[in-house]
Amino acid sequence: MLLRQIPRRCIYTAAASPEPRPWLFVGLGNPGDKFMGTRHNVGFEFIDAFAKSHEIAMDSVHCKAIFGKGFVNGVPVFLAKPQTYMNLSGESSGPLAAYYKLPLNRVLVLHDDMDLPCGVLRLNPLGNHGRHNGMKSVIYHFRGNREFPRLRIGIGRPAGQMDPKAFLLQKFNARARERVLSKGLTESARCFNKEQKYKHLRLQTMPV
Repeated sequence: MLLRQIPRRCIYTAAASPEPRPWLFVGLGNPGDKFMGTRHNVGFEFIDAFAKSHEIAMDSVHCKAIFGKGFVNGVPVFLAKPQTYMNLSGESSGPLAAYYKLPLNRVLVLHDDMDLPCGVLRLNPLGNHGRHNGMKSVIYHFRGNREFPRLRIGIGRPAGQMDPKAFLLQKFNARARERVLSKGLTESARCFNKEQKYKHLRLQTMPV
């Protein structure tokens, strides 16, 4: 799975040390049933899928987030889904990183991105907010520091004259969900490589 592969590549050196340093994965989204399955909540869905695949229970609340903790290859991993609503995601992410005294290069933020086609992923070691309000809040509560990794999850752009805000809150159709979650979390662990020469990883072209 993609998220399983990311920590392996990123924490290989740490895993060999006597006391591996933990990672914090923060998936961005909006709380509440009416937002479940929407494009804007794909960060939440990736966290849920990752937690399920590693048998990590998301059964507590910590720093305004639904929270779980476990291990991947012996390395501590903390998982969080901020419940502050998207535009205030940093109110949870900032205190979580501070509570565990984590350097920001050990915090991976997962979020939707309309600038990438649906089902395309990009892992960046740092960057700007890209006009994403959740990321604006995260960067603000990281005291303006942008040097933290983020996994951008492509959701595509709305067709025609559709309002982008309405598009974000629209639920995925079955085909889009298959591209974004099913293939992304089952096949890309084997294929994903942030050192690759391609700018994008097109999940829809991967074998099932």
